[in-house]
Amino acid sequence: MRPEAPSPDTGRRSLVLGLGCERGTPPAELIDLAASVIACPEQIVAIATLDVRAGEPAMLAVARHFSVPLVTFPAARLEAETSRLANPSDLVFAHTGCHGVAEAAALAQAGPDARLLVEKTKSAHATVAVAESFQGFAVACSETESAPSHFDSNREYA
Repeated sequence: MRPEAPSPDTGRRSLVLGLGCERGTPPAELIDLAASVIACPEQIVAIATLDVRAGEPAMLAVARHFSVPLVTFPAARLEAETSRLANPSDLVFAHTGCHGVAEAAALAQAGPDARLLVEKTKSAHATVAVAESFQGFAVACSETESAPSHFDSNREYA
């Protein structure tokens, strides 16, 4: 990871964790992979992934673990990030319709000026990437034990 530079407005970094996984990936595997690339978990503002993984227990477990919302994107939106990916993959495209899930989801959620801090990192059944965002994020989670909100980026919210 690059040296930490705090966000100018909050004094802390805003990191987006992009995740990809096979169906049925054990939650512990995805949590462990995510934790392995994050030095300061309190800087994570969102988990982002492909929309077809929205209900995947491992994805929901990671969002709960870090107490942040899970945000999903359709494959076409993730494909729009291809030019920004460090590791585009034709194999991933053949399976998902986009050239990357973890890196693309992190960048899509983090915004147009985001930078990729951690390139795609793999475990047996999953991938993770981290992007730093320079846009503001509203706090989307309460301090209760309830599961974080899920946002489908394909829908518009009032």
